[in-house]
Amino acid sequence: MTSLPETTGKKLGLVIDLDICVGCHACVVNCKEWNTGGYGAPLADTEPYGDNPSGAWLNRIHTFEITPQDAQKGAQAQIVHFPKSCLHCEQAPCVTVCPTGASYKRTDDGIVLVEEDICIGCGLCAWACPYGAREMDPVENVMKKCTLCVDRIYNENLPEIDRTPACVRTCPANARHFGDFADPHSSVSRMTAERGGIDLMAEMETRPVNKYLPPRPKTLPGKEAALAPAVVPKADEGLLGWIDRALEGLG
Repeated sequence: MTSLPETTGKKLGLVIDLDICVGCHACVVNCKEWNTGGYGAPLADTEPYGDNPSGAWLNRIHTFEITPQDAQKGAQAQIVHFPKSCLHCEQAPCVTVCPTGASYKRTDDGIVLVEEDICIGCGLCAWACPYGAREMDPVENVMKKCTLCVDRIYNENLPEIDRTPACVRTCPANARHFGDFADPHSSVSRMTAERGGIDLMAEMETRPVNKYLPPRPKTLPGKEAALAPAVVPKADEGLLGWIDRALEGLG
């Protein structure tokens, strides 16, 4: 079994703004493209043009309609596009359950990775992840997961503007943001504080690094709605409760 570092120098991760994600899947496609030719084994597809296509994807978008009884009291029904990938948890159960040490959390930046050469494809990490964020590659039979594009963010051969995860770089709505949560002055830390960023399924005590910014209520007309404060529900009700229930069906 692999132990987790007590602390990490940085806490690199993503902020995803559910208020402005349009569900276009650009992040999904660019993630697939980059990770097929980048870090680790290619992301395989089986029967892509057949009757039963399948494959490995490190980022997925799930779309839901929040009805008034699920949303903040008085809010209108609205569509929410919910991106799902590895949250790079501080207390990552996928790491501690790995029998070979293939899954590990880096001490310098907190990124959770898989050393594919020693992964035996047992699937224990996928069972341990409460978010369903790991996928077995159907060809290589090794576990795949979001790497935060570790081969991009430190690549000095790329222009500085491209040294960010592929999903962030390609998002046309600017709904995805990348940065260091250990720095209270970073853009991701400020957005999380100002908009009430959510720890998904906090009761699991995994302490996910990635945060979600909740949608704003759609109850005001025009420009006033755009300036309305974010919905910050209590831990046992409202949008957070809805997200937790939705996640239970996504694993």
